Amino acid sequence: MDIVLIRHPAVALDAGVCYGYSDVALAGDAEASASALALRLATLQVPPPRVLMSSPLTRCATLASVMANDFGCALSHDDRLKEMDFGTWEQQRWDAIDRAELDEWAANFDHARAHGGESVAQFVGRVRAWFDAFALTRELTPAYVVTHAGVIRAIASMVLDVPLERCLRWSLAMAGIVWLRRDDEAQQWSLVRWNA
Repeated sequence: MDIVLIRHPAVALDAGVCYGYSDVALAGDAEASASALALRLATLQVPPPRVLMSSPLTRCATLASVMANDFGCALSHDDRLKEMDFGTWEQQRWDAIDRAELDEWAANFDHARAHGGESVAQFVGRVRAWFDAFALTRELTPAYVVTHAGVIRAIASMVLDVPLERCLRWSLAMAGIVWLRRDDEAQQWSLVRWNA
């Protein structure tokens, strides 16, 4: 069972802006990004998808639509694949957010909600619900999932049994590829590629 997680390319916002749940556009052309990704996927010898899944946010959905058309496969969108909801921090510069609120979040990483959006635990629970449903559909693999850095790290944390705080330290570039494989006999996931 193969799942290939693809982070969306760069967005049309300045660096340093919090934009988790916000619907922002890609900075570049979706067709060019899809072509570049297809070339990288082929170079990595990633099997082509039987299905493509995506966050419905524009920065993922536009790329996923082009890729699904290019690969000739089905495309579905799921709200559970959206990035974390940062509430009142959305569209603010990270360095402009009240330091006390950031410290409160860091001190209670899983459950703090100083911004009024989702806690990390709520976000991970949402992503887990999607992943648990996906894992029941082995006939849909290989599957490509166009989503967000937070979602990719949450899934990697779950399947590789690595603390999320550790996964947050792993570099994940815009348009980065993460390839996970499950050995059904051993019932164990492995990491084939990270940030390819």
